[in-house]
Amino acid sequence: MSKIVQTAGRDALGEFAPAFAAYNDDVLFGEVWNDDTLSPKIRSMLTVTTLVAKGLCDSSFEHHVTFAKKNGVTAKEMAALLTQVAFYAGWPNAWAAFRVATKVYAADPLDLENPEVHGGLFGLGEPNDAYAQYFSGRSWLNALTDPAKTQFVANVTFEPGCRNH
Repeated sequence: MSKIVQTAGRDALGEFAPAFAAYNDDVLFGEVWNDDTLSPKIRSMLTVTTLVAKGLCDSSFEHHVTFAKKNGVTAKEMAALLTQVAFYAGWPNAWAAFRVATKVYAADPLDLENPEVHGGLFGLGEPNDAYAQYFSGRSWLNALTDPAKTQFVANVTFEPGCRNH
């Protein structure tokens, strides 16, 4: 798992409230979000649920929905999560959350919710989980040859923003 680094606290409040900024960036994101007991995807789903339950669908909520998407929460999972939460946190809260979520997930020019249609001429392949530790973001690997029979050749597809370490 790549280390989550956050500077929003210092960027927004560094001079005005340096202690709060440090707690936000160093403790919440530096320690809590980087504890590997829960995956970033699960943490994102829990955070989105909590914010909806509290009726907080502001710019920080949009950030967390975007972060959830980056952490692998698909549009289908987000829709199911918000539908589930609506029954417990309130219908109006869910409506407000859906307005943000549809905006965040609509900004997916490569339609990563349907990865089977990507990968160009050679196809997308399977999630590149074996090498995920070397990247921030998702990638897919489609073997084009059988390494037991010939030189190994593969097509690798990266989501936007995916970077190697």
